[in-house]
Amino acid sequence: MIYREFKDIKLSMLGLGTMRLPLLDGDNSKIDEKATAEMVDYAMEHGVNYYDTAWGYHEGNSETVMGKVLSAHPRDSFYLASKFPGYDLENFKRIEEIFEKQLEKCGVDYFDFYLFHSVTEENIHGYLNREYGLLDYLLKQKENGRIRHLGFSAHADCNVMRRFLEAYGEHIEFCQLQINYLDWTYQKAKEKVELLEEYDIPVWVMEPLRGGKLAELSVEAEKELSELRPDENIPAWAFRFLQTIPNVKMILSGMSNFTQLKENVATFEEDKPLSEEELKVILKIADGMMGRMLPCTACRYCITHCPKELDIPRLLGIYNNNQFSGVGNIQPAVLKNVEKEKWPSKCIACRSCEKVCPQGIKISEAMADFTEKLEK
Repeated sequence: MIYREFKDIKLSMLGLGTMRLPLLDGDNSKIDEKATAEMVDYAMEHGVNYYDTAWGYHEGNSETVMGKVLSAHPRDSFYLASKFPGYDLENFKRIEEIFEKQLEKCGVDYFDFYLFHSVTEENIHGYLNREYGLLDYLLKQKENGRIRHLGFSAHADCNVMRRFLEAYGEHIEFCQLQINYLDWTYQKAKEKVELLEEYDIPVWVMEPLRGGKLAELSVEAEKELSELRPDENIPAWAFRFLQTIPNVKMILSGMSNFTQLKENVATFEEDKPLSEEELKVILKIADGMMGRMLPCTACRYCITHCPKELDIPRLLGIYNNNQFSGVGNIQPAVLKNVEKEKWPSKCIACRSCEKVCPQGIKISEAMADFTEKLEK
């Protein structure tokens, strides 16, 4: 197992994420505890010492199951991470209640790592509102030894991340980001890593395989990679890409079965970062994948010219994710945090936005297609 130094401890570079544990009857709320225990036992035997859970995973059951499974192992043999669920603004009224319940569910007296969960454009005002007392409460828990290391996870853009770091950066020890070779440019992960380097904050990685979408590539792409490394499987390329980034200390993988776990553990037996040539090839493949999506850079010029004041970059981001996944129709649930008056169906196709789009995107056509996919 590859290890990385953090403070005075050695972390296995592969961590077990628990958002996609084995299920019973395909029900996301029903975790297969026996299968999970077998996976954790194997992971522990092969040097994995970092386990990441959260309040909302598996409809609230991930913390409970992981607490049971990990209790079979000495407390000092693993590092446990959980998070405060600030993605729901109502939770800021229940800070102490939630934290105490998390310790109870996990069956531990302290968390080795604890995070402000999923800092985004939608909740940054809640996280930065000192009246809630979240930071003060978490620092108190750290002082009392109930939190060993404090960090945050983010899906926000660099501007929002900078706001968070300007307010809380002196207390932040690590940051968890969505990084993979597709999002290195598509979601500007490279710029986010560089921002964290300014603050000397190490990086934890989530979604290294983008929800499994990078586990299989086109026939042409797989052939190109196999010529470079004949013995490397396709998922391993995603991990090797991350091993190339110096500031990355921890790579979380949400493994949902024993086979995935064994393959990933085998990959992390050796540290084999990509060469410059290999890096160029994998990023070229990513560019080809992004060719199916609209090249929106979220410059936001379009918003100032939209008579309906639609958040066009946000809508195009949702649309692009659908284009990438190739699932066809779009579920209305993906717009649950968007007011219905701001849905793509409210676009009147005036094309004012298109006149100022530096990328020349046919926004009105994308909104029409988005609406059609929603209606289906």
